[in-house]
Amino acid sequence: MLRREARLRREYLYRKAREEAQRSAQERKERLRRALEENRLIPTELRREALALQGSLEFDDAGGEGVTSHVDDEYRWAGVEDPKVMITTSRDPSSRLKMFAKELKLVFPGAQRMNRGRHEVGALVRACKANGVTDLLVVHEHRGTPVGLIVSHLPFGPTAYFTLCNVVMRHDIPDLGTMSEAKPHLITHGFSSRLGKRVSDILRYLFPVPKDDSHRVITFANQDDYISFRHHVYKKTDHRNVELTEVGPRFELKREFEPESRVWGGEARLAVPGLMPSLPAVYMIRLGTLEQEATADVEWRWHPYTNTARKRVFLSTE
Repeated sequence: MLRREARLRREYLYRKAREEAQRSAQERKERLRRALEENRLIPTELRREALALQGSLEFDDAGGEGVTSHVDDEYRWAGVEDPKVMITTSRDPSSRLKMFAKELKLVFPGAQRMNRGRHEVGALVRACKANGVTDLLVVHEHRGTPVGLIVSHLPFGPTAYFTLCNVVMRHDIPDLGTMSEAKPHLITHGFSSRLGKRVSDILRYLFPVPKDDSHRVITFANQDDYISFRHHVYKKTDHRNVELTEVGPRFELKREFEPESRVWGGEARLAVPGLMPSLPAVYMIRLGTLEQEATADVEWRWHPYTNTARKRVFLSTE
């Protein structure tokens, strides 16, 4: 089993390296083609291989836009097989975090919740792979408040790190009633950039394909890099009107810092008002699983303390 997993991992890394080399070669050919079409000088770094690139341009044709990559390969069974989600917490969770994990279990159809106990991350991931789990969700807290969500797609990744704020659980809303366990319809709004589409895919592939008569709706709405999560059921009051009822929980995938010490990158530091920016909805995506934090390549990372960091949006082009 370990040999097979290591072999599949090597094949995955090899495909990714090949795709990166092909993408780099295609970019060089595009730069040469634009220079020739616009009758400009060939860029200095391309002059030595200009003749070879020009010769390969003759064999390029249209129709290769749908070629799959390792990103498509990660979710090749999405929509064909229902995802199998496992939800757990950080070590020594509070009662409120356990309650939030139970409510997340009801959000994802067919999901299972596991008590963390003393299990290490590597043992959790190996157990999930052995049981056919497609996604591992880990919820983190700070002083009893859920502040972090990690979504690790198995068996090879990616792993996305989200921040949570304004969590309102079902237990905090009186007389809410029972939650439907039907497969929900999904609404994703505002994910127009390349990173936004990547984050949208990571989130929406946690849910199976719904049936047409399902009356359950889950919304991920992005506005200024705030991803709002809402959960509703609807019923038709007449042939024109629809009545929405929120069933919870609700939260935002972005976190604002408070003017006191808190955890930042695994250790407690003092936040200076005006200097410590808020964390975005997703602050890192790794091309690996959760136990490979030290070795997996970083696909995207949020860099704070840069010019106009507060004004920049990443998940949308609008």
